[in-house]
Amino acid sequence: MAVGIFDSGLGGLTVLEAAQKRLPDVDFLYFGDNARAPYGVRDAEDVYQLTKSAVADMWDKGCDLVILACNTASAAALRRMQEGGLPAGKRVLGVFVPLIEALTERQWGDNSPPREVEVKHVALFATPATVASRAFQRELAFRAIGVDVEAQACGGVVDAIEDGDMILAEALVRSHVDALKRKMPHPEAAILGCTHYPLMEQTFQEALGPDVKVFSQGSLVADSLADYLQRHPNMYGNGGGGFFTTGNPGRVSDRATQFLRREITFQAA
Repeated sequence: MAVGIFDSGLGGLTVLEAAQKRLPDVDFLYFGDNARAPYGVRDAEDVYQLTKSAVADMWDKGCDLVILACNTASAAALRRMQEGGLPAGKRVLGVFVPLIEALTERQWGDNSPPREVEVKHVALFATPATVASRAFQRELAFRAIGVDVEAQACGGVVDAIEDGDMILAEALVRSHVDALKRKMPHPEAAILGCTHYPLMEQTFQEALGPDVKVFSQGSLVADSLADYLQRHPNMYGNGGGGFFTTGNPGRVSDRATQFLRREITFQAA
């Protein structure tokens, strides 16, 4: 069956696009909870319940492996779902760990004790809910010590992108970078901790300056998924793909087509 990719809205399409390029023989099922997006302003319990419900729907549609291509969902729901027990043969993975492994220069799946790393000052740009969860810092602590993380909640950016207002999104990004720099004037690296943000990567880079290395999720998650599927070939997606949304299929299809610059057709979930 297809590998599932879940997001509260359209941001996960950046992960889907990278995964399709990296794994052209894998079929993917994309599920966007657009009717309830964005998740970044919801509380943790709400995000958990919405994510759990959406993933159950994806399992019913035939996905054995689901990637939470939503940082807010990964922060609020992933560990709780995994610790609560999953149905036999089902797996759920998040998007934080591939970023952190790249930042700390660890190999995929390296579970050795945390150690000193070269980068000491990291800026994290994420939704308010992801920032409040401190999930990124918690996962980082499993792999690295001595890293100072300054988080900036980027309110409004996801809404602007979902509405197709890229001029407003660019202005908001620059404002949030300015706010971050007042707290951490000289970050060495920046994490774009929302799958919508790769669409604004150039704006983030310009605002941060050329000396800051910007880590975006699409290709990193795709590489991590490829490694996972190589180690778990029984989860290799084949058949049953497509695009599903809880929102208005026509409107979501139009926005998705603009996102990926190719025709995308959603159907009602």
